[in-house]
Parts: sequence; structure tokens; C-alpha cells
Amino acid sequence: MPIFETYIPKEYLALKINYCKQQLAGLPEVTMTQRNVKGIKRTVFVVNNHIYSPDSKTGQQLSFCFQQRETYQSNLSVYEGFWISAFRGSPPSDIKPRDIVRCYLNNNNESIVMDRVFFDSLKNDANPYHPENKTHYYNGTYYRSQHEVDIARYYTEHKIPFKYEPEIWIKGLNYPIYPDFVILIEELNLCKFHEHFGMNNFSNYARKTLTKYSNYSEAGLIMDLDVICTYSFEQIPFDLRMLSTKLNHAVYTSLFATPILQS
Repeated sequence: MPIFETYIPKEYLALKINYCKQQLAGLPEVTMTQRNVKGIKRTVFVVNNHIYSPDSKTGQQLSFCFQQRETYQSNLSVYEGFWISAFRGSPPSDIKPRDIVRCYLNNNNESIVMDRVFFDSLKNDANPYHPENKTHYYNGTYYRSQHEVDIARYYTEHKIPFKYEPEIWIKGLNYPIYPDFVILIEELNLCKFHEHFGMNNFSNYARKTLTKYSNYSEAGLIMDLDVICTYSFEQIPFDLRMLSTKLNHAVYTSLFATPILQS
């Protein structure tokens, strides 16, 4: 996560640390070791002094738990290293991982919960319009600009799941929209839309930007909370630190937000 070396989002980093600790606390203490079984040295998993073969059903489950523990412990070490280098004391205890319910209205006036189930239902790279403009390649997908590639790389390096230009139906429109990105904040079981606006120094592009704002608002979404917006234009070129700052704000504010709509 190179961007953390330039700007460290304090609240989001605290959330990631507390999330790793929470996940580790919920997993069994599994160790992997070598044991002689009938004269043959084999890898086994040990829990509470009980030995399980990787070939058994329980052993397969423990293998998965062991891998999870390794991942969370590795991530925790990285996040805590960043925290120690930039901040004093321990991460705030009130920044707790939990499910945050945020919703929007679709074109049938139904309340759609923006959670992992919603995220998993989205198809990546679903926008059929102007495929010829997708000329910037990164990690298996063609994007419309280098800035979008930079954003995709940012999310990838920060291990934030995302879908690029998925199809979304929202209230007030009889056609779908295709947000640049929909991301999943796993620590909150919460999705956010991300629109990147380029060239908005041109008046016609500015009008399109305002239209998008209006469409999202009509569906009950709040800008800079449910929808992250980044920009690039002549006077202020795009910098990933802008995204890091906006993401930190949106995640932290979500901890205090109440549902806009009840599902």
C-alpha cells in the first residue's frame, strides 16, 4: 500500500486494525505442525491439543481457518506498523467494525440495501456504451483513462473489492446508470459508489456532472457519504491523496450515519 506512505487515513486505518483483531478473536487458535503418523512425517493441524489430518473434513475446515488467521495476522502487522509510524497511542476503540445499513431506491421504488449481497450481484465492466474509449489496461480490465487505472490500482493495493462500471437502476430513471466504481468496505459490510469527473472545466461536462448529482440525490443517496466524487481538471490535477482523504471521510462518517431508507 504505497499511498499510505504519503497520506495515512487515520480513521479508516483504525477501522482496519480493529477489524483484523475482531476477525482473529473469532477464529480458533490453529497451529500447523509436522507429526509422525505411522512412521511417515505428515502435516497436521492442532486445536486444543487435538490433532486433525488435512484430509479429514475437520482438517479441511481448519486449513481454511489457518489461512484466514495468517492473512488477518499479516494484514494486522502491516496496519499496526503504519499506525505506529504516524500516530500516538492506540487506535480509537469507538471505531468498531460492524454492519452499517445504507440503502437507495431503485427504479421500481424499492429499497436496495448496499451490502455484500448487493455487491456480489453486480457485474463487473457492464457498460456497453463506447467500448472504443476503453484503451487503458490494468489487471485484466480496460479503463477509459489513466486516472481510472490509478484508482483501480489504489483499490487493489488497499485490498478494497470493487466493480468497474456495473449496471445500476435508480429511482427517477427508465434507463440504467454505470458508476465508475462501486466499492465494498468489508469492515462495515457497506458499498459506496465512486464517480471520477474529468475535464469538468468544460461547461457541457459540468452540466453532466450536475445531472449525476441530481440523479443520485433523487434515489436517496448522499454525496460524499454514499457517493465518493473525485475530480481532475486543468487548475487542480488529480492526486490519489484526494481519494484517500475522501474515502477516509466517507468511511468515518458512515459510522455515525443512520439508514436513509428502511428495507
